[in-house]
Amino acid sequence: MAQMLPLLLLFGVFYVLIFMPMQRQRKKTKQMLENLQNGNVVLTTGGIVGTIVSIDADDTVILQVKPSGVKLQFARSAISSVVSGDAKK
Repeated sequence: MAQMLPLLLLFGVFYVLIFMPMQRQRKKTKQMLENLQNGNVVLTTGGIVGTIVSIDADDTVILQVKPSGVKLQFARSAISSVVSGDAKK
């Protein structure tokens, strides 16, 4: 039992320092993706900033990119963060 104690302690430290923050970040990202709405200004994983025009049922998002107003279709999972919650029209 004494030989397994350092191994169990090491596993506990890894869990607290690595796995718990990863789970918290995953939960935060999932909540952000579920709360997307039309008019939100978002940043994609590719670095494109655009305004959400519509959200389809099959988890695709259509973004309008300024200044030309081009509309691009992305997977919902490609959204990395919400830049602003207000519509910028």
